[in-house]
Amino acid sequence: QVQLAESGGGLVQAGGSLRLSCAASGRIFSSYTMGWFRQAPGKEREFVATISSYGGWIRYGDSVKGRFAISRDNVKNTLYLQMNSLKPEDTAVYYCAADLAAVPSLSGSEYDYWGQGTQVTVSS
Repeated sequence: QVQLAESGGGLVQAGGSLRLSCAASGRIFSSYTMGWFRQAPGKEREFVATISSYGGWIRYGDSVKGRFAISRDNVKNTLYLQMNSLKPEDTAVYYCAADLAAVPSLSGSEYDYWGQGTQVTVSS
């Protein structure tokens, strides 16, 4: 089992940047495929990005491609999401998630463990 805790959210103006972190504890972090998802009020959960256990396979959602970058540090047991050129439509609660599957999934239903989320608000 793994415990996940997100941090780094906040209020930022459109065009600005934020870096989210997800600290993992428990079972070996490098065993897990990791993902970022987000959910805005009144909307369904949306896939943001995923990264394989050693970082060799990465995918992004279409709405963030070219602006966001996912990375991980298996020594520090931490997942990151660098968010640049933020837009008001990026406003949401951002969640990190962990999955023991070898192939990363774009579907949140495949992930086994979730953090509590961190709020990102982008003002226009």
